[in-house]
Amino acid sequence: MRPGRDQLIRPASDRGGAARRRPAPFRALASVLLAGALAVTATACTDDGGKGSGPSFQGGSEAEQKPKASATITTPAADAKDVPAATEIAFDSKDAVETTVEVKNAAGETVEGALTAAGTWLPEKALDYGTTYTATVTATGDDGKPATTTNTFTTMAKPDKQIRVTSFLGDGQTVGVGMPLIVKFGRAVPEDYRDDVQRRMTVRATPAQEGIWHWVSPAEVRYRPKTFWKANSKIFYKIQAGGLPMGDGWYGRADLTVDIKTGPAVVMTVDNRTKKMTVKRDGKVVKTIPVSLGKKSTPSSSGTMVVIEKLKETVFDTRDDPNPANRYVTDIEYAQRLTWGGEFIHAAPWSVASQGRTNVSHGCVNMSTANAAWLFNQTRVGDPIVVKGTERKLQNGNGWTDWNMSWDQYVKGSAIPVGETATPPGTEPSAGTVTG
Repeated sequence: MRPGRDQLIRPASDRGGAARRRPAPFRALASVLLAGALAVTATACTDDGGKGSGPSFQGGSEAEQKPKASATITTPAADAKDVPAATEIAFDSKDAVETTVEVKNAAGETVEGALTAAGTWLPEKALDYGTTYTATVTATGDDGKPATTTNTFTTMAKPDKQIRVTSFLGDGQTVGVGMPLIVKFGRAVPEDYRDDVQRRMTVRATPAQEGIWHWVSPAEVRYRPKTFWKANSKIFYKIQAGGLPMGDGWYGRADLTVDIKTGPAVVMTVDNRTKKMTVKRDGKVVKTIPVSLGKKSTPSSSGTMVVIEKLKETVFDTRDDPNPANRYVTDIEYAQRLTWGGEFIHAAPWSVASQGRTNVSHGCVNMSTANAAWLFNQTRVGDPIVVKGTERKLQNGNGWTDWNMSWDQYVKGSAIPVGETATPPGTEPSAGTVTG
């Protein structure tokens, strides 16, 4: 058994139907009324001045009074100690038409949380370390009678070995429709723990869109929808990693939430045959631009890429290239990075005569300064570009190549089956590596 993992949950076999939180005041009122009814029943049991031989009304048999439904808390166990702060409440219910879960700390304060798709209860945020909690599960059958079970448990002390979780994107950003959601961990997550981590990673898009997480390395996982994000989508993602066991005695440091949105659907397509780029916004062609791609000795990559970064002014310095013929230092305007290997879209006033006719670049998409400036003002980080018909195929991992894989290929990178949730990685060289 892996340390800490026995405290994590698995789907229970019988949840007894959909559940919803019933307000605490309602439960308290019900208890008061029930106590009053019992009191009245007790005073009406004798009719001989207190000298009778027993009650004349029993209120039904024991079987009739017993609730039809039942519930059992399976995790955490009763009186469990050293429970991970990321624990869920797992339970079994039988013959229930409604099941509610309530968790309170030692001060009697209610912990916010909700039921998961797996039928467990997950706190809204990680529980406090070294704290005692009480979980109460109430199952109600079609007879209307509640059956309640309660477990008390204590969370572990704050661990010394914690893993930081970060997102490439931050709140409020607007990105292109090809932008993958990129989450990194400060330490490699062992394969046997990635399913637990991924189950704590949720994405909500408005409008709703099918997608999945894909592990590109033991320390990085990305999310993309089945097709490009819809224009002007609102996207929220949450990584509930706080207190979560991640192997070898390491735990997630904290939860992470990010709110972003997409802009218009700007999609660029470059055809090597015609030496032209077609720019579409929301499905309509807005401009066709003559381009020059990489010459035969340094061809551009064919595949689906996205804009990684935008640099209005920069310097391409390739003096460390092993081939002396490819060494140069050049001022560049309106550069948009596509690969870690150094392929960009950028202004190339020196090759205007070749644009639309002949490939003369070192692998980049060259265009006039006017066209490069116009395009620079239309795009965002995450906008996709599809290059077709060149001599070299795009290597997966050379940039954000999530869209260079088919959906079936992408799904294979998930740590859990696609139905349960709604490529070797490349090595990133220094940002200064470029081709022209």
